[in-house]
Amino acid sequence: MIQMMNRRKHKMPAIFLILLLIGLLLPSFVKPMMVHAEESKEVTLRVSNWEEYIDEGDWDEDEVIDLESGDIFGENNIIDDFEEWYYETYGIKVNVEYSAFGSNEEFYNMYSLGNVYDLVCPSEYMMMKLAMEDQLLPYSQDFYDLSEENNYYIRGLSPYIRKIFDRSTVAGDPWSKYFAGYMWGVTGIVYNPEFVSREEASSWNILTNPKFKRQVTIKDNVRDSYFAALGGIKQDLLTSDDFRNDPNYVTNLENEMNDVSDETIDKALNFLKKVKDNTYSFESDAGKADMITGKVVANYQWSGDGVYTLDQAEEDDLYLDFAVPKESTNIYFDGWCMLKSGIKEDPAKQHAAEAFINFMSRPDNAIRNMYYIGYTSCIVGEKGDPRIFEYADWNFGAEDDEEDTVDYPLGYFFTGDPDDEDYIISAPADSVNRQLFAQYPDEETLSRSSIMVYFDKTTNDKLNQMWIRIRCYDIRNVSPWIWVLTALVIFAILFYFAHKKWEEKQY
Repeated sequence: MIQMMNRRKHKMPAIFLILLLIGLLLPSFVKPMMVHAEESKEVTLRVSNWEEYIDEGDWDEDEVIDLESGDIFGENNIIDDFEEWYYETYGIKVNVEYSAFGSNEEFYNMYSLGNVYDLVCPSEYMMMKLAMEDQLLPYSQDFYDLSEENNYYIRGLSPYIRKIFDRSTVAGDPWSKYFAGYMWGVTGIVYNPEFVSREEASSWNILTNPKFKRQVTIKDNVRDSYFAALGGIKQDLLTSDDFRNDPNYVTNLENEMNDVSDETIDKALNFLKKVKDNTYSFESDAGKADMITGKVVANYQWSGDGVYTLDQAEEDDLYLDFAVPKESTNIYFDGWCMLKSGIKEDPAKQHAAEAFINFMSRPDNAIRNMYYIGYTSCIVGEKGDPRIFEYADWNFGAEDDEEDTVDYPLGYFFTGDPDDEDYIISAPADSVNRQLFAQYPDEETLSRSSIMVYFDKTTNDKLNQMWIRIRCYDIRNVSPWIWVLTALVIFAILFYFAHKKWEEKQY
């Protein structure tokens, strides 16, 4: 027994040394294993966006955008590029399940039927609806950290757009709490200057102008059409000096362009009935082709689609212009929102969602998306990164040997300083009213732009009922003689069958 105890005494120091060694070395083995486990973790990010509203890559070799700061080329689908970038940057594999929708209402219907999304890109009014329903997850504080080098969104957001997002509220909170801008634009009129003057195109009343009967198209949705109707019926007020010079002009304009009183809805109804009688068609997408083929001479259009229309027409040597009505224009936004029902309380998903927005906001990717879809990004790039302005100049700037040019200032949008001499495009004089103006409206035009807010259910029901009366045949407009004739026909039919039945009984 004594010998056994002595042997144990001799072994104890050896065991202690082994355990100590393991304790010292274990972290060096465990830490790589933990990192590897973290790297092997996969995140699924379900993203839904408008159809054809993101760069799909596979550009032709002649599509290289050769800027002074370097070439930009969409070789791969940008979703694939994001997955690769996220893994290289954060060591976590992300799988993006990407889907598309054709309208805000289509997205909302799919969402209401149980489709699950983490990150979606609706328009501003649908964002407001989702926020009012408490469906949205706020962005994290880290997302707005200017010191984080990968936060391309907040470091590169246009100061003009940022001011709007911070000023505009929903459910008592600024838009920026839930909404990250992707693309933006205004509504206006694409027109053929051979048949329509710029003055005629610069008013919503072109839609009822009998000079262009059956030669103008209007949007086939209640929101855009109602906005145009408000501009038409309120023209005298909206263009008056007293209204324009009022210190509260911005607020007053937004109130007028969101007026949904019963009296105003009735006036809009009558205006849109005249529009229906005068226009070639109500359309959602066909207006672009109708302009290019010459079926119509003016088309109510979103500026992004206006750029597309002008580009396509130019390929056939048809030069169209873009005008914004003098009464007011609707400034619209499409932006990213995180849904509570998808993200839930999963920090990995939220990080991937915010990183996705940042990746899309990196200047080279913002340019790729603008090039592919034709709309204007909310991103201008951080100070010292001129690529997005270079892209605008690459598109619209005059050649060095051109003489008839016009200086087009964009400082208001890129830096917040309208007099910034570093952000002036020298453009061909004959192109100023075309793609450049549609892509980047001047400061004066945007000063009379208004947001169209989200309406509650009661108001939506009223507007939808108005729209039904416009788009469907109103039996109250039927001539009394038609009613008399219809009654006589029905009476004759009933008499015929009654008489036939009486004759059968005789036999």
